[in-house]
Amino acid sequence: MGIYGMSDLHLSLSIDKPMDIFGENWKNYMELIEENWRKTISDDDYVIIPGDISWATYLEQAYKDFMFIESLPGKKIISKGNHDYWWTTSNKLHEYLKKNNFSTISFMHNNSFNCNDFFICGTRGWKDPDDEGFNSDDKKIYMRELERLKLSLDSIQNNKSKKIIVALHYPPYNFKKKSSKFIEIMKNYNVTICVYGHLHSFANYNISNEEIDGIEFKLISSDYLNFIPLKLV
Repeated sequence: MGIYGMSDLHLSLSIDKPMDIFGENWKNYMELIEENWRKTISDDDYVIIPGDISWATYLEQAYKDFMFIESLPGKKIISKGNHDYWWTTSNKLHEYLKKNNFSTISFMHNNSFNCNDFFICGTRGWKDPDDEGFNSDDKKIYMRELERLKLSLDSIQNNKSKKIIVALHYPPYNFKKKSSKFIEIMKNYNVTICVYGHLHSFANYNISNEEIDGIEFKLISSDYLNFIPLKLV
């Protein structure tokens, strides 16, 4: 059993949203995702997908995209990204899975997952307060996302026998590598690994994979990974 990660699938089986306008590397990306996923992932593996799952606007509109994910090997843990407009309440998300018999998909929202020697926690995150244009509305979302990360980590219930992986959609620091309150929270909970997405194209090269304050950070946007799920542990 391995734990893998790949974010920003940007599936568009239900709507017309071509991704190759963002670069030639996105050409036939859904075929690449499926091919590489099947080569890499087994049914016993976990795959963390932190955000930007589907271009659908509404949950029912995302059916074909979730069918695609369900058909792939492994157990998938999905959290919210900034483009996941279909995201709704936890109850409705779980009802949707049950209604459609999606048995390999779980949603991470104020909760956590126990995966052998690791706990998986996370939330969406938000833009950094030092980012240009950060305003009072952004601050409200930012503070709310900090609380959601705490709720997810607290759901472990003080079990310190396992290591912790945190999955965010937004990077938890800015381009100056200044630590954010997300990193402060992760340090307080002794998080081992933090994965994140959101960054694409040239932005991928401005933030590298490295260890900061004892936490190993990994960028797992699908295009950055050449659409191959990354093994975390």
